[in-house]
Amino acid sequence: MSAIPEEEYLYKCTSACAGCSSSLCLRYVLKAAGPDTVLVVPACCTSVIQGAYPGTAMNVPVYNIAFAAAAACASGMSNALRSLGKKTNVIVYAGDGGTVDIGLQSLSGAFERGTDFLYICYDNEAYGNTGMQRSGATPLGARTTTTPGGKPTPKKDLDRIVEAHNPPYMATACSAYPIDLYKKVKKALSVEGPKFIHILAPCPPGWRYPTEKTVEMGKLAVKTGTWILYERELGKLAISGPSKTAMKKPAPLEDYLRGQGRFKNLSQEVLNEMRQQVERNIQRFSREEAGAC
Repeated sequence: MSAIPEEEYLYKCTSACAGCSSSLCLRYVLKAAGPDTVLVVPACCTSVIQGAYPGTAMNVPVYNIAFAAAAACASGMSNALRSLGKKTNVIVYAGDGGTVDIGLQSLSGAFERGTDFLYICYDNEAYGNTGMQRSGATPLGARTTTTPGGKPTPKKDLDRIVEAHNPPYMATACSAYPIDLYKKVKKALSVEGPKFIHILAPCPPGWRYPTEKTVEMGKLAVKTGTWILYERELGKLAISGPSKTAMKKPAPLEDYLRGQGRFKNLSQEVLNEMRQQVERNIQRFSREEAGAC
């Protein structure tokens, strides 16, 4: 792989929270995509932190769109650019609220139509820009402003929903592994058709951990098997390096949970159910990669 470009397309003047991992992710996404790129951003943290024109922190064109419409907008934009013979990268950069919940219908439609674009969901597991209300991506047991006693239901499996559309390329990533993210964005943009990358983006104020722990928190998610890094090309699964190692001998789940205030005072019953979820996912991905299912 060639060296990561020095050019910056996300400037330092964002109004992001200290320790914001989604901004770190976007920095590497844009480095991989380069200047011939347009971002479609629905209502989310990114639509707030970018700042107002002409003082925006973005050095690529950005189209801010309604919560539910990002993929539909990108679909029309991609078709228009392709009809003009332009190969401009059209990238949706959306949070979990605008993907897992409100924007799911337009995402499904764009993938069914075969739109040539990249959809990236940066997942901080709640509605971050409006005060950390629970979303469909909020995990079991997590405290949010609307689940003060802990969310009673598991996280929606967005990746299986996207997988059902048979995209030519999809992957997971994590802000704590920026080189892995950079490579996956480069690969996705080399493929024609609808692509999808799901990024775990730890959030200090929402997850209630110290701002300097953002990278550590992301690595613990991977090391415990809570978040599995992989690529799926033409339906074939390949587990990414950090998760290959972690899945053989996962770190204790408590290592990941204890540093987050949102998981304070979990009951033993919920903790056991969370452990079982992690174990089931590890087994499922291991079997699939081995060709056993």
